[in-house]
Amino acid sequence: MIERINSISSYLKKEFGEKTVKLSIDGGFTCPNRDGSKGFGGCVFCSEAGSGDTASTIEEQKKLLSKKWPKAKYLAYFQNFTNTYAPVSILREKFEAVIEDESISGLVIGTRPDCLPEDVLDLLSELNEKTFLWVELGLQTIHEDSADFINRCYPLEVYDSACRNLKKRNIRFVTHLILGLPSESKAQMLDSVKYVCESGTWGIKLHLLNIIKGSQLAKTHPCYKPFETLDEYVNLVCDILEYIPDDIIIHRLTADAPRPILISPPWSYRKRSILNGINQEMRKRDSYQGCRYKRI
Repeated sequence: MIERINSISSYLKKEFGEKTVKLSIDGGFTCPNRDGSKGFGGCVFCSEAGSGDTASTIEEQKKLLSKKWPKAKYLAYFQNFTNTYAPVSILREKFEAVIEDESISGLVIGTRPDCLPEDVLDLLSELNEKTFLWVELGLQTIHEDSADFINRCYPLEVYDSACRNLKKRNIRFVTHLILGLPSESKAQMLDSVKYVCESGTWGIKLHLLNIIKGSQLAKTHPCYKPFETLDEYVNLVCDILEYIPDDIIIHRLTADAPRPILISPPWSYRKRSILNGINQEMRKRDSYQGCRYKRI
């Protein structure tokens, strides 16, 4: 069977020899745009749980996921809020306790590009020597008007600097982008993707913008629809995949907010339908990841 997308699931199975899944861990952190350091309220799309509504403890996550994948290997994923936003002593204690767990095969750390000072980078370098590691950077968009709208609270050059620092230390990193931000055109979304593809990112996460209960967007844009139909979103993702080089690993193609807190788009919870639609459209086009990519 032709692999049209370089997916993280395939990569991890080759890397570890088994199905490998992430355990979403709540590290007890906050964010600089929540505590007043840079702003308040967080990013406008973020839930009250810091967009980690399923995060819990390692044992709770293993109990939940082992029913579906009884033989899987596990990566500990510090997901919600900003997981490098604390003194290094605290970060070291939390991260090293996790990788000492024999059931954990690697570590994933979700953070912001503006929360990677030199001492944190030094710690990440140490961890990178001890375990399989990647860092996730919440960029969302390259367009400053959109960044201001979502309350990101840092400029694009901060992302550029974080990419350089992580590459210099041979630390894998994944970049998050949101599709469907208000006022962004398809061309602007594609510009963000093309920019990130030249950053040295190891992987990309594409998120369908969800309006969820408890977010700032739910208050300001309760009727906003980022895409009218599932098919419209599917076609955009397929267009984007054709511009992503085939050596970049695709970690996500949509978003999966829990149905009880989802406001819009109403079909977003149908994750399997979205993914099946993307695969079917790629086959229909006889297309594959990177087929339209041209190195800048």
